[in-house]
Amino acid sequence: MNLAQAYAELQSLDARNPGAWPRWVHVAASLLAFVVLIGLGVWTLIVPEYDNLQAAEGRETTLRGEFEKKQKKVAALDAYKAQLDTMERDFGAMLRQLPSKTEVENLLNDISQTRVASSLEEELFQPLAEIPKDFYAEVPNKIVVTGSYHEMGAFASGVAALPRIVTIDEVEIRPATGQGAQGLPRGSLRMSALAKTYRYLDDNEVAAKAAVGKDGKPLRRSASRSRGTP
Repeated sequence: MNLAQAYAELQSLDARNPGAWPRWVHVAASLLAFVVLIGLGVWTLIVPEYDNLQAAEGRETTLRGEFEKKQKKVAALDAYKAQLDTMERDFGAMLRQLPSKTEVENLLNDISQTRVASSLEEELFQPLAEIPKDFYAEVPNKIVVTGSYHEMGAFASGVAALPRIVTIDEVEIRPATGQGAQGLPRGSLRMSALAKTYRYLDDNEVAAKAAVGKDGKPLRRSASRSRGTP
């Protein structure tokens, strides 16, 4: 059978009498129906399941990544705890180097004694107003001393060796001239500096500082409290 005959037979087919169709038409129709059914089955059953599988694999990858991250954190937890303990010990050691409010006066005396031991002459030792910080207060002291360069170096070394934290800032060294220079050895120098020590704030001071805003004014209470509402 050639194509012309097949086309002619297709043209003469009676849709109301499929039993009279040629055998090859029955076979082709069956194959076409089979292909259509397979396509519908794939589209309605397999494709949705494949999409669900892809989504599940994506969630599995995400969950696996999160699990691995958490597993690493858990594995490093002991190291973090050890590091935290070390930081707490170091912080405690540093905190112990800060004097309390009652010990500041003794520390200032230690600075003065260090100046005397260095053979420096004192022209000024003026405590300035404290500067509150987060958990400590900065205690600055304006000092002016005269002496030789080596004596000033010995003074700086002595201050650095004190058991408490003391820093010397804003150092200015000039030849000792003018008022107060009479009677000083030749070549004497005058050093003006800001000796800063630090003290920790006690619980009451920390609470009082927390109750004050950045502008120095007390923080306002909430409206409910101001009306007496519990």
